[in-house]
Amino acid sequence: MRSVSSDKQTDPRVIKALEGNFQEEMEGAATYRAFAEREPDPGRKAILIEMAEQEERHAERWAERLRDLGAPAPVYRGAPHGKADSLANRVGGSDLALRRIEIEERQAVKRYSRQLKELGDDASAAVARELIPEEQEHSRRLRALTSPLEEPRPPRRLIGVIGAQPRRPGEREARDPQALLDEIRKRSGRRSPASWIGDAIYGVNDGLGAIFGIVSGVSGATLSAGGSNRYVLIAGLAGMVASALSMGSGAYLAAKSEREIYEAELQRKRDQIEQNPEEAREELALVYEVKGVPADQSRALAEHLFRNPEQFLRTLAAEELNLTEDALSNPTVSALSGALSTAIGAFVPIIPFFFLPGVPAVIAAAIVSLIAHFAVGAAKSLITVRSWWSSGAEMTLVGAVEGVVTYLIGLALGRMGA
Repeated sequence: MRSVSSDKQTDPRVIKALEGNFQEEMEGAATYRAFAEREPDPGRKAILIEMAEQEERHAERWAERLRDLGAPAPVYRGAPHGKADSLANRVGGSDLALRRIEIEERQAVKRYSRQLKELGDDASAAVARELIPEEQEHSRRLRALTSPLEEPRPPRRLIGVIGAQPRRPGEREARDPQALLDEIRKRSGRRSPASWIGDAIYGVNDGLGAIFGIVSGVSGATLSAGGSNRYVLIAGLAGMVASALSMGSGAYLAAKSEREIYEAELQRKRDQIEQNPEEAREELALVYEVKGVPADQSRALAEHLFRNPEQFLRTLAAEELNLTEDALSNPTVSALSGALSTAIGAFVPIIPFFFLPGVPAVIAAAIVSLIAHFAVGAAKSLITVRSWWSSGAEMTLVGAVEGVVTYLIGLALGRMGA
């Protein structure tokens, strides 16, 4: 028979922490099982199922500890499929979803490590210490599932069953280095062909915030003086066009200037290499040596790269000037995404003034704009891996402050007869 813990062990904070651990582990198990059900690859499916079973065992360890402390048996209160059906995980695709889960596994390790110091309960700390290595292994396996460079190890009970054959000694898998590099950069957040999404979100936010401020200010000034929606609409539409053109042209010129600077610096570096190739080789070797590569290997690497003049030039430019062509934006894409997204965002606060008069239009514009602020902020979580509600709430707060300030300024100017 289990003994009931002392008063110190039944501290409500300990019970709450252990209950939270149980819920997190059960939610993880449900998430892994949902992903496994949708996974067509048998090897990946088996790995996800095994991790789900491990999470369930973790949850049972916390449930057992809670019973030891005399607490009621915990009951899972989360969604049947865990976080697998969240908007971010559905829109971003399975690999991005698993990357999000991998981050959460690392957070679980940090949580358990923190509890080792904070719980003040030796038996509970022992459970956390027991589970930390398995959570770390989950993080590694998820990285392997989503990394083009790593082959995830199949579950121990399925080795030799799912068709994976071990490679013979000295045998290497054929691979395309450039394709692997592009995949790594895409997964790690480097600029990719889909980077226009980030530019578009920024444009929507800029247009939304700017025109919301304009219509709020003009509303405060004109409506307090007995004006009509006509002035608000004129100001809003003019501001929308001006903001869109400004954002588009600014994005185009910025991207074009960035590329021109890169090409100018590249040419300057090319001239330096032609004038003093020995110094250039020594410079690159020293760069690698400073990064921790042994001196003889640094020199050999610099010599190897020097045999391909163009590759040597771009490598030296990237190391010395922190310039890479891959990081440059396409001016046309930047201009179009910036202008169109700004126009879309700018049009939202104007819509109510087409249908409603006076103060009701202002109130409707504020509501619609704040909802749009929240939606844009939540959409950012699809590419930032941040909580959608915190990102949305942050942008909503910024929009609310902006609208209130500009409305009050416009109201004051209107009463002054401006």
